Order: sequence, then structure tokens, then C-alpha cells
Amino acid sequence: MDGPNRRRAVQPGDPHESTVEQAPGVWRIGSYPVAREVLQARGCTTQAGFTSEFVPKGRLKHHPILFSDGPLHDEQRRKVGRFFAPRVVSERYRPLMVDAAERLLADAMDDAGDVGTAGGVGCRVEDLALLYAVDVTRQVVGLTNSSVKGLAGRLVRFFNQPPFDITKPDLGRTRRQWASAAVHGLGPVVSLYLADVRPAVRARRRRPGEDVISHLIAEGYTDVDILVECVTYGTAGMVTTREFIAMALWHLLTDEDLRAAYLAADADGRIGVLEEIIRLEPVVGHIYRRVGETLRVADGADERCLGRGDLVDLQVRQANVDPAVMGADPLSLCPGRPLDRDVHPAGLSFGDGAHRCPGQALALLETDVLLTRMLDLEPQILAEPRIEWDDLVAGYCLRGFRVGFAGHHLTNR
Repeated sequence: MDGPNRRRAVQPGDPHESTVEQAPGVWRIGSYPVAREVLQARGCTTQAGFTSEFVPKGRLKHHPILFSDGPLHDEQRRKVGRFFAPRVVSERYRPLMVDAAERLLADAMDDAGDVGTAGGVGCRVEDLALLYAVDVTRQVVGLTNSSVKGLAGRLVRFFNQPPFDITKPDLGRTRRQWASAAVHGLGPVVSLYLADVRPAVRARRRRPGEDVISHLIAEGYTDVDILVECVTYGTAGMVTTREFIAMALWHLLTDEDLRAAYLAADADGRIGVLEEIIRLEPVVGHIYRRVGETLRVADGADERCLGRGDLVDLQVRQANVDPAVMGADPLSLCPGRPLDRDVHPAGLSFGDGAHRCPGQALALLETDVLLTRMLDLEPQILAEPRIEWDDLVAGYCLRGFRVGFAGHHLTNR
């Protein structure tokens, strides 16, 4: 593609074009219109990402919302939607975000020291962003009867999994790797249940609140059902937001024009900047679906037939820079770029169709709340992040990103 390339997260082997092709064991779809057509084809596909096809569901009374499809999924989404509606997010959760951001930034400044001072080792952005995302999301979910640091640590340990390839039998893992996955996965999940989920459930059985766990209890979910849902929200609502916060900050600190536009904008304008950043840098780079009923999709003048049982890899990074949809210079950062009315400014970064991420408004607002306050403290990069890749969320991780602070005031925005 012509034009400037501002993308930082480029995985080795990523295709350069937004195409549709069939490879051994998988359809790879990087065309935005075709990918969206697959996501919007109700009843034709089922969830195949996040190792969902390998998760034992026999003991579950209720199917997890991330893995369910059809009328069951629609009903689940309708009921939990009230916790993630944009107005609810702004009115109910924004004060929680402000409190968490200011409290954690005050601690970070004390620990990091000022830029240029002796002992100023800087703040590790990945740690700050994780604690902040966990602190905010746990209050929406209802995991508030344990410490933020403890919950964050258990989620990090859960993600310490052997690599896998979703297109291969048994995920391409050896027996030893499966054994390692069981040890590294089950241990943190058990700890998560004992330390976080069980205390929260017990507290809400006595006194229900306005949170997801209270809703699940009222719906008759068992403790095991609730545990699985909490792992889902930990993955989708905490860990992915952590990575986006770091990526957005990296772009803002290394692009003076983008930072100036962000700081000069009103709240909607700043969200627009963040939508453009996540369009270019989607945290989840692949959405996997399994075809249940034969699906015919239009690829320009051609028609593609996705057969029953086929695995489909919707390549979000490629679809989000499809020049046929995103216009000229799709690899640049251009907030407010002209788009057709049916194209979301964030592209497919939050999915589409029935499985579109319900937490989009929450993720964008909490990112904005933290970043506006960080930028008021005049952060300076002490160590550039390195990019790593996580198979479970099919996306990037930024590690080793350190900043120091030159300012000493927090915004009231």
C-alpha cells in the first residue's frame, strides 16, 4: 500500500494485502467487507477463537457468553447490555475511572521519581495499565472482595501458556505442552476462584449489587458458571485494555501532532483519536469462526463458498487497513478519516455482528481517562516497549515500556 506506515505491531508473516484466500485447514479473510459479512451472518458460524473448541463445557449449567451463539447468545447479550451501555459507562463508571487513575498515578509518581533525578527509574506502563484496567473492570463485574494486585497477578499467571496454532489438530501442541497448559491454566483459575470469585459470590448472595456477578446469581448461574464468565471478562475487559492503553500512549508520546490534536479535542474528539489508533493497532488481530452452515460471501466480482466445518480466520489487522474501505493511506493515523456510514471508525477492532464486543464504550472511556491524566504529567519515554505476541487473544503485548514524569498536576477533565 502507498502512503506512510504508522503501524507498530506488525507480526511476522502478516500479509501485505487485504485478500481472501483458502489455505490448508483455514480460510484467511483480510477483506473488510467479506470479514464483516461473515461476522454478520447470523446462525452460520460459531465461536472458534480463545481455544473455545477445547474448553470442557460438560459441567456448565449455562454456556459462557463468549462461546455461545444464536438465540441463547442474543438473550445473554440483551441482559448484560445494561452494564455496558455508553450512558451507564459515562454516568456510573467514569467517577470510578477517575478515582483509580489519580490514585494509581500518584503511586506511580512516588515510585518512579521525576525525570532526571537520582533514582528516577520510571514507571512501567504495562504494570500501571494492568492495575488500572483490573481496578475499573472488576467493579463492573463485581470482583471487589479481593485486592487489585492479587487479581491482576492471577490473570497474568493464567496467560502464561504454551504457544499454539489454532489451524492445526490439537492446536499443534505436544502432550508435554498440553500438560504444561493444564498446570499453568488450572492453578491460576483455582486461585482466582478461591481468592476472588467465591468471596464476591458469597457477598452478593447476601447483598446483591448493580454488577455482572449479581445478575448472574439472579439468573441461576452456578459458581463454576460464574468463574468461567469472570475469566472471560478478565481476558476481554482487563488484559486487552491494558495493551491498548500502552499502545495508545506510545503513539501519543512519539507523535507531536497526534498528541496536540488529542489534548485539544473535546471528549468525543479524543475518543475519535483513540478509535483511529485502535483501528490501526487492533489488540485482537484475528477473530476465528467455525462454519456451521454453508456460507457464500461476495469477494468483489467473485463469490466464495465457505463450507460446513471450515475454520475462518478473520484477519482484523488486514481488514482494518483495507484501502477499498478505509480510503487513501490506510496505514496512517488520520482521526476523522472519511468513511461510509456503515463502517465503524474503529474498523473491526471490536468485532461486528452478534459478537461485537459489548465493552467497547467502557474500554475507550477508561483509556481516555487514564491517558489525559498521564499526559498532564508530561511523561517522557525512558525505555521503548518491545512487542511480543500472545496466541490466546491473537494479539500483541507491549513489554518493558517505561516513562518518567516531569509534571506534578492532575487534570480535572
